Amino acid sequence: MAYKGDEVKFKGIPMKYIALALLTIQNSALILTLNYSRVMPGYEDKRYFTSTAVLLNELIKLIVCFIVGYYQFRRNVGSEARLRAFLPQIFGGDSWKLGIPAFLYTCQNNLQYVAAGNLSVAIFQVTYQLKILTTAIFSVVLLHRKLGLTKWVSLFILTGGIAIVQLQNLASDSTSPASTYMNPLTGFTAVLSACLISGLAGVYFEKVLKGTNPSLWVRNVQLSFFSIVPCIFTILVSDYSNIAQKGFFYGYNPVVWFAILLQAFGGIIVALCVAFADNIMKNFSTSISIILSSLVSVYLLDFKISFAFVVGVAFVIAATFLYTKPEQKPVDQGNYIPLTTQEAASGDAAESNVTKN
Repeated sequence: MAYKGDEVKFKGIPMKYIALALLTIQNSALILTLNYSRVMPGYEDKRYFTSTAVLLNELIKLIVCFIVGYYQFRRNVGSEARLRAFLPQIFGGDSWKLGIPAFLYTCQNNLQYVAAGNLSVAIFQVTYQLKILTTAIFSVVLLHRKLGLTKWVSLFILTGGIAIVQLQNLASDSTSPASTYMNPLTGFTAVLSACLISGLAGVYFEKVLKGTNPSLWVRNVQLSFFSIVPCIFTILVSDYSNIAQKGFFYGYNPVVWFAILLQAFGGIIVALCVAFADNIMKNFSTSISIILSSLVSVYLLDFKISFAFVVGVAFVIAATFLYTKPEQKPVDQGNYIPLTTQEAASGDAAESNVTKN
């Protein structure tokens, strides 16, 4: 169910402004925290295992989605509804279809930690917008969606802007102390892979949602539940011997826990934005997050803003707004649905594993 942000208020403030403010803060804080948790001084020889962080992230999302989904179930069915009547909705029917995107999102989350540990905050956040391009390509290939000229131009501009930022990043030598532990090429490869997986998983999740009977909250419970299996598999394959020797929570500190909570609860904020805000306002939030993260990185992480970086960021922000600009719907296209509408319903929300009712 979608709402108009101006009609729903909290203490006199329209919910759309509250949701967008929270999204801006969450986007900025998450990238900063992820990066700092991987490079913070004093933990050079005591880095936490990212596979354990991803598992905890999924467990927290599973609990939150289950509680909200069960609450929604009781509200729709009545207070006499019991838990045993709710469980078949999660584990019955075609729930197995969520196993594929669950595996993909687990890979994506692990790659995000790799990218965050090898790229500066600003570079990572700008480059990660490449997921817009990958989502569009997979939508065209798998869903046979048609994009107008404006959207193709915006995707070209987006790619150019990210290319400028990355070429400058790969060619420069950072003077930050953390740069000793960073590998820009590894970081770029990780974020590029994460964007490819994000696009594929989002489009597949959208196909599952079409014509679905379970609520989106139930789908997200299924997604989080099936994500636990590849999370455990990743731990066993990559970190089991180290975890057995040093412990599951080796290297954990308040910054690490804060990063996990930010990532887990970020989906709720995305849900608020999907429900109360439009794409244009969400773009403002993304743009402000990029600028804010860059400025904070200058003062806290010794990030150097170059002319090439400014040009690249301008291209990315302009492309984001151009991409979500409504296009005229041709009369002869019948059931054509703009890509941005589908992204608002599934792409952004699916990535965070939480969405609206």
